[in-house]
Amino acid sequence: MLDYLKRLMRPATEAPPSYPALEGVTAYVVGDIHGCLEPLRRTLGAIDDDRARGGGGSCVEVFLGDYVDRGPDSAGVIDLLIARSRVRDVVFIKGNHDALMEEFVRGRRELDDWLPLGGAETLRSYGATPDMMGGDPAALRQLVPRRHLDFLRACIPMHRAGGYAFVHAGVRPGVQLAAQAPHDLMWIRDDFLKHRGNFGAIVVHGHTPVPQVEFRPNRIGVDTGAYMTGRLSCLRIDGAGPAILAAGA
Repeated sequence: MLDYLKRLMRPATEAPPSYPALEGVTAYVVGDIHGCLEPLRRTLGAIDDDRARGGGGSCVEVFLGDYVDRGPDSAGVIDLLIARSRVRDVVFIKGNHDALMEEFVRGRRELDDWLPLGGAETLRSYGATPDMMGGDPAALRQLVPRRHLDFLRACIPMHRAGGYAFVHAGVRPGVQLAAQAPHDLMWIRDDFLKHRGNFGAIVVHGHTPVPQVEFRPNRIGVDTGAYMTGRLSCLRIDGAGPAILAAGA
């Protein structure tokens, strides 16, 4: 956590270099939500307003994972995203916190492994009490609706479009994109962030909070620490390349 806070205090990112266009579709890319329902609502409203001004056309909304943990309403976030998937073309990337929750609900992770990483806040959003969190994990698993478990299971590790690769955490340098390990895509940090070479595409990612959307020659970081700052950022990528839509929404 200390490293996260240090990154939040870094100076503003440098000016964006030239990035490839995304032809034939507009992608709206949303950073880590972490149970922050109201910022998510505002960001979806900003996307809707932008689409209305643009006069239509093919659009896809890409969510970069970590829908749950740490913020106050993970259950509400998943409900809203499920509802969004019924009316919009969406892609849900799986984050490490989503994997932790799924593993617990499926009985593949101990409760004590998840609780200090934000699991306690998530379980409270499903109605769990402190007494329940000290009791039978099976009772806690039953609080999570099947549709929410199905949502988590259906999230994917990577989405490719044009010259971009959308993942949660990053990619392993020196490994072709098609051969990346799902664990790296959800968890990698320093080896990815410190790499200055080409990844085979511009990698758009979350996972590591930054003060504002961070443009680097080989990657774009979109996690602006919503659960700490209230800022949920959205990147729009179209024929003109990437631009910040709703930083600070």
